Amino acid sequence: MKKSIVILVVLGISGLFLYLVIKNDFKLPGLEEFTGRVQELKKEFSVPPPLRSSKDSDNSFLTRSGVLQWTNIQRNNNGFSSLAESAELNSAAGIRAKDMFENQYFAHESPIGKDVGYAVDVVHYQYLMIGENLALGNFKDDQELVQAWMDSPGHRANILNERYEKIGISVLRGVFEGKTTWIAVQVFGRPVSACPQPDSALKTRIEFNESRIESLKSELDQKKEELENTRPKRGPDYNQKVEEYNILVEEYNNLVSETKQLISRYNDQIQAVNQCISGG
Repeated sequence: MKKSIVILVVLGISGLFLYLVIKNDFKLPGLEEFTGRVQELKKEFSVPPPLRSSKDSDNSFLTRSGVLQWTNIQRNNNGFSSLAESAELNSAAGIRAKDMFENQYFAHESPIGKDVGYAVDVVHYQYLMIGENLALGNFKDDQELVQAWMDSPGHRANILNERYEKIGISVLRGVFEGKTTWIAVQVFGRPVSACPQPDSALKTRIEFNESRIESLKSELDQKKEELENTRPKRGPDYNQKVEEYNILVEEYNNLVSETKQLISRYNDQIQAVNQCISGG
């Protein structure tokens, strides 16, 4: 009997492969995995080592407004625009200072792993960049505190980073390691609104397609196994199953191709945002 051959070309994300259906002599290679990858937005964090005062003042007194004022004076003196005070970032800075006193640590990360990223998430601040400056000690006043940060390269870089737009501040007095002292926190932020955002509807479509691709793959695997176990491999019923399989393969192929294009478009948008974050 003359054999009829149906060949379907399927384009996967990572290459080209063939589905070969030979009626009366059925043989199929396995399905290739879908390997599309959606890139993620990068977020930048800048957390220089915490600063401890080298000397104590007997009349130490710090204020949020004063720290903001002297921070912006330093920025303006160096040719940068002032930072706008953010209520959300003030709250995040307050969470950080309070947690350090309550749990007796002075670091960018608590003993249970809570950091500035956790604090800004708690206050629902959507950001592209976050920086944190920490200081511990009885500084004479706000000017002396800010100057101490300016004398430290990492803290200075945060204060003078032109890509930051917002700031939150907390200055809290309490007992640390048995001594009454101040903990000061600056949280710098660049909100998501500073850069164009990728199309959320496009990402939703990609996620829907990826789910459908996985579902189709399972269905194809099942039908492939059914065809391999079918005896005899001829006749109207068998040919109908082959036809159904080939239709499903075509749907899979088309969906993979479409999703590849969507991912490419979305990743271009992600790259544009990441370039914006980097100041490019």
